[in-house]
Amino acid sequence: MQEEMQEEMLSWLDMLNEHPQLETLAALIGLVAIAMLANWLVKHILVRGFYTLLSRIGGAQHNDFGVVKRLSNIVPALIISSSIALVPGLPAAAVTVIKNVSGGFIILTIALALGAVLEIINMLYMRRQSAHLKPIKGYIQIIKIVIYALATILIVATLIDRSPLILLSGLGAMAAVLMLIFQDTLLSLVASVQISSGDLIRVGDWVEMPQLNADGDVIDIALHTVRIQNWDKTITSIPTKRFISDSFKNWRGMQESGGRRIKRSLFIDQHSIHFLTQEELEHLKGFNLLDGYFDAKLNELSKWNEKHIKSNAGHSLDSRKLTNIGTFRAYVEKYIQNNPSIHQTEMTLMVRQLSPTSEGLPIEIYCFTNTTAWTQYEAIQSDIFDHLLAIAPEFNLRVYQAPSGSDMRALSQQHNSH
Repeated sequence: MQEEMQEEMLSWLDMLNEHPQLETLAALIGLVAIAMLANWLVKHILVRGFYTLLSRIGGAQHNDFGVVKRLSNIVPALIISSSIALVPGLPAAAVTVIKNVSGGFIILTIALALGAVLEIINMLYMRRQSAHLKPIKGYIQIIKIVIYALATILIVATLIDRSPLILLSGLGAMAAVLMLIFQDTLLSLVASVQISSGDLIRVGDWVEMPQLNADGDVIDIALHTVRIQNWDKTITSIPTKRFISDSFKNWRGMQESGGRRIKRSLFIDQHSIHFLTQEELEHLKGFNLLDGYFDAKLNELSKWNEKHIKSNAGHSLDSRKLTNIGTFRAYVEKYIQNNPSIHQTEMTLMVRQLSPTSEGLPIEIYCFTNTTAWTQYEAIQSDIFDHLLAIAPEFNLRVYQAPSGSDMRALSQQHNSH
């Protein structure tokens, strides 16, 4: 039996000697098989064993496994690159090409692995509580661009079997072209540095840029673009450099202050403004919020009239008197001051008259709520004006409203009846 096996082996060797192409093919198949076996062993035994070990000590993540798995592809490339010269009958040119291709593949694999490592670094950094204050995604992308650019030069140099210094020396003449190609990247890099150093925007900030139809929360700050989720849930992508060249509003100051401003006017029909009668005065004294107001105000007016009005015992036509609009303004101020949803001391609170308009006399309420939540803010503001609109007739004041179709019909019917 042993003699038969030896005879078969000798016959195979004689056939390979007679046909050198078969010997070359067999050697190539063997080399590829060894490389595939090494790749399988590394990925299924070494890499998985390494990942299991890290998992037990709590230091492994899914992305870490991907990086190690990617680096394991270098092993078969190294085997082919170092052993291809041992294949008999293979032309020298073919050996050089295979070595160069294997070298280029190794460089590409290392570059991709480094890119994955940078993504892991960014992911770990974003887990920090203060990561949104200083995002590093733009810098990570710049480093990746540099790595891939260098890898491209090294791969080309390896494939053509030339020194990479030769390619680098030729880049000087292409500097102007590269500046044109990467001008957006360079401008975005400068903008990213200015945004980061000046703390202009952060992830989570409410940013408003009307000229680009952007109004919402910043959800991502990258090298080239800043992504904003608008209140209608659409996404607006804005070039990073526009946050340096264009104006925009950042509502972060309002959110950090803990209060949001109410600045809205109530328009009073000016024909309803008049001095208070004694009957109206007695009626308005029924408001608890005006306790003490009438005594203090009447005393102030009496002293002024005694000092400046000499005729008719202080009852001249030009003497100062209480008005329904002034009393209403005092009531509104007291009402705001007693509202628990409004900041009372830390932020501005006032009720003022603005210049009269064709729509009436604006009584502006200027104050700050003690919350910045949108829905709560709108509810507080609505509650305030609900009450003021309903209470204004108690002061014999009319809120201005432009005539509607029903007003015109009522006027026409009244005219026809006469």
